[in-house]
Amino acid sequence: MNELIRSGLWATQKTLPSAYLYDGLGSLLFEAITLLPEYEVARADTRMLGAHLLDALSILPGPLQVIELGPGHGRKARVVLSEVIKRQALTSFVAVDVAAAALDGCRQHLEDLAGVTVSTIEGTFIEGLRRAPSPPKGHRRLVLFLGSNLANFDRIAAQAFLKDIRSTLAPGDGLLLSADLEKPAEQLLPAYDDALGVTAAFNKNVLLRLNRELGANFDVRVFEHEARWSASARRIEMHLRATRACDVQVKALHLNLHFDAGETIWTESSHRFSLSELRGWASEAGFSCAQAWVDEAWPFVLTLFIATADPSPQTDQKEHR
Repeated sequence: MNELIRSGLWATQKTLPSAYLYDGLGSLLFEAITLLPEYEVARADTRMLGAHLLDALSILPGPLQVIELGPGHGRKARVVLSEVIKRQALTSFVAVDVAAAALDGCRQHLEDLAGVTVSTIEGTFIEGLRRAPSPPKGHRRLVLFLGSNLANFDRIAAQAFLKDIRSTLAPGDGLLLSADLEKPAEQLLPAYDDALGVTAAFNKNVLLRLNRELGANFDVRVFEHEARWSASARRIEMHLRATRACDVQVKALHLNLHFDAGETIWTESSHRFSLSELRGWASEAGFSCAQAWVDEAWPFVLTLFIATADPSPQTDQKEHR
């Protein structure tokens, strides 16, 4: 991580890895963001999971091992597991996240579910999948990647990510994936620049983390949160913009940085995809699309992909609206 931070801050367009936003405080602030009226994606995610979870589970017969990538504090995992335990006596659940605080919160949120064994893995998503315990004999894996997590990947990275997930699965295993779909910028931007300023605090917290962990001396008051829409890349960009010229040291990385007034650190991207893109990438990765459900009030998709025996492209099956 330190090398990514070093190279990013030394670049012409200064950047930070988006995963660095999610320390203990950052994870809590993101949980607060999901409750904001502007962040409609969270409510669309909840609606779709509530409406179609049983349909998805009915397509996956037999007992399941459930793995969630980026579970937050476990609210969606609890919804899924509450249904899974109705059909099997014992359930293995594995939570994978880069934030230890989120994993602790997830474990606490699920600890009262009878028959559920919770394991947590602190690490990147693919690293966590590869380190996850093997499913019990006769169990399929169901990987959950919900919310707007996929939006953090650009298109090339999203395709590679789906292939990496498929490499950890056996034929017949499932991937329950949700994603925010393309929509006008005026609908999206308020979700990343809310009136209460929670997203701004989430973004600026990364400077406090640099100060605390790497001996930097950022004056957080000098930097302002900025959300931008890039039409060509179909993404929201989050930046921290210097309101005046300043010099910053990052002692642990031996960096001496200068910021001109108006210069930014690019901290996160949030891409928007089309359903046809998602289906095509999944097919190339070795999945068939069992079903896709689309929320039309806030264009958002919940899709169940099944790992195929043959990684060659597959024909999509059903789409429900």
